[in-house]
Amino acid sequence: MTTTPSWLDWKKLLRTARQSRDMATLDRRHVYILPTRAGLLFALILAGMLLGAINYALSLGFVLVFWLSGMGVVAMLHTWRNLAHLAVTPGRINPVFAGETAHFGFLVHDRSHRAHHAIALQHAADAPLHGDIPADGDAAMVLPLPTLRRGWLQAGRLQVFTEFPLGLFRAWGYVELDAACLVYPHPAPPGTPLPAAALQAKPQGSHAAGGDEDFSGLRNYKSGDSMRRIDWKASAREQGLYTKEFQGQGQQVLWLSWDMAPGRDPEARLSLLTRWVMDAHEAGLAWGLELPGAKLPPACGEAHLHACLRALALFGE
Repeated sequence: MTTTPSWLDWKKLLRTARQSRDMATLDRRHVYILPTRAGLLFALILAGMLLGAINYALSLGFVLVFWLSGMGVVAMLHTWRNLAHLAVTPGRINPVFAGETAHFGFLVHDRSHRAHHAIALQHAADAPLHGDIPADGDAAMVLPLPTLRRGWLQAGRLQVFTEFPLGLFRAWGYVELDAACLVYPHPAPPGTPLPAAALQAKPQGSHAAGGDEDFSGLRNYKSGDSMRRIDWKASAREQGLYTKEFQGQGQQVLWLSWDMAPGRDPEARLSLLTRWVMDAHEAGLAWGLELPGAKLPPACGEAHLHACLRALALFGE
């Protein structure tokens, strides 16, 4: 026994292009086309011209009507071909703080060996982005989306459309990719002091971070090293990129924990911890972060900063 698909089932069938997790392809089964308002007006004018030509038996009127009708049919074919066989893949997406604008990068590729003109990418009711895609090439489009809360922000379903060349028809398709932006908690206002109870003397023999008292030498730069410790003079002399190392027993390690943040609102506590983490990084301190269910040992540098911000962003998820 067969059943007729419901309206919701048809919506699912028409929803998205053929896609994997990292690419969506607008093949011929997923490109839809309808006349625009200008196209409907164009058809109405042609119908009026045809009635006039029939009424007055104008042979040149018939020629003009049929010529314009043929042009409209050809425009419909070109509009459809202009969108068909495009592939969309996610590009670079950098993390942002809650309340900022996330920028989703997408690459639109040509897979038909011909150029595509006036291709638009749109999210919901936002303003569309337009671009041209060269033959066998690609074009980068950056889609801005607002952020309201921490965690993962999905790009969701996007519409790809075009009205090229005459604007009489609109061809469109939908893509939904595995594109997400990590949204960090919104930091508390600047000036919030670091908790005094978080400062601990550096344990003997600990290598979480070098001291800042006595210069001990240089080593090759490693990703994540503090910018304050780079030997810029050696870099200016084109001798390479090196990081200064220091020794000393007086350095203090900062331990930031969930219990140190006052209040009962989890989001307010995460916001305060985010501010402390950023301030510790700006001060060049080594810090550790302890959350319920997660503990990051003391370290410093960009990599450690983003690891802590990621743990705060995904807390409880």
